Amino acid sequence: MQPHWLSFVESVTNIVVGYALAVLTQIIVFPLFGLHASLSENLLIGSAFTVVSLARGFALRRIFNSFDGRYQPPGHRRAGNSHPQSSCESGGPA
Repeated sequence: MQPHWLSFVESVTNIVVGYALAVLTQIIVFPLFGLHASLSENLLIGSAFTVVSLARGFALRRIFNSFDGRYQPPGHRRAGNSHPQSSCESGGPA
């Protein structure tokens, strides 16, 4: 299991690399579509997408963590979670 500090370093690295890739992609792709933005505009646009990406990632993580193993697809039984019948109900010895 990853220590908390390393999780933090991973998250920060992910944000920095994602931001750099977003700006680089914009610099390459925008002109192909006839869009011409200055470096400062590309940095600002990249920042906006980074904030949206962080919010999306946080929201999805919270949603999936809220399931906490409680969600079961229809017809699915989790091992050890069934309710065994008593011996009287099952016709076994009383």
